[in-house]
Amino acid sequence: MSKRAIRNQEFDLFVPQVADLAWKDQRELMERPFFSLGKRKRLKPIEYVSPDGDVHVRVSANPQFGIATIWDADILIWATSHLNKLRDRGDNDIPRTIHTTSYDLLKAIHRDTGGAGYRELQAALERLQSTTIETSLRAPKRNKRAQFGWLDEWTLESDPVTGAPRGLTLTLSNWVYEGLMRDRALLTLHPDYFLLTGGLERAIYRIARKHAGDQEGGWTCRVSVLYDKSGSEGPLKQFTYLLKKIITADSLPDYALTQVTTRDGAAAVHFVRRDAAERARIKAELDALAAADSRRVREDARAASLDEMLDRRRQPSGDQ
Repeated sequence: MSKRAIRNQEFDLFVPQVADLAWKDQRELMERPFFSLGKRKRLKPIEYVSPDGDVHVRVSANPQFGIATIWDADILIWATSHLNKLRDRGDNDIPRTIHTTSYDLLKAIHRDTGGAGYRELQAALERLQSTTIETSLRAPKRNKRAQFGWLDEWTLESDPVTGAPRGLTLTLSNWVYEGLMRDRALLTLHPDYFLLTGGLERAIYRIARKHAGDQEGGWTCRVSVLYDKSGSEGPLKQFTYLLKKIITADSLPDYALTQVTTRDGAAAVHFVRRDAAERARIKAELDALAAADSRRVREDARAASLDEMLDRRRQPSGDQ
């Protein structure tokens, strides 16, 4: 067996196979703007305050690399999913540091495994480590903020002879790791999420997955709230235009989107899980059939009662 094959086998002992992996993400990261939605370097900070004022998020960039993008976040989803797999199979010692190969990671998240893919992977790791996040979420004390990067450290190993990328080691920041270990109800992502090419599409899907979930009646959200939750860098007017295109394309995994208006006249979007909508349709049809059957039973009983009454009236009396 070659040294490369031995090393790959060694990594396989740490990381479950992709075919066995259920894609998972942390709920806290899905409903708030932690990532840049564009592939162009973003230096403008992301600022978010929840409507009730309890949650604050500020994401700032290292000028050399820019803010980590929503595509870079695929690496965090991959890491979360793998560690969750270890936890589900009963491992007691879940590490913050993960060993794998560059090829396996790129293949898992549907990326190019050629030279360009490896260069983009390195750039993503640089952004994930250098981006600074400040948030009130899980801060140690009230009115305090936690500050961290997504990764504490990472290492890409290359073949000493060919220079080809080989091993990859990354260490999640403590904040990310603690969120994984505390959140026993991580949300499952549809595998086609990784095929979404638009940053806003990805953000809208994540928000819908967090809030709409499996609710039979779906979930309605004002466009202005979606705008804030997405962290979109452009103006609201541009966001609304792009959102309408997403609704028209109807290409999000799991969810169907419909433009609606709230009672006070505000523009909004209704999200409903596609299988939930189908279940609701089938349930409505079954309820209608059951109601029709019930009406027929009542009508048949009433007709039988009338027939019995008429029969009694037609019978001759006993005495003349």
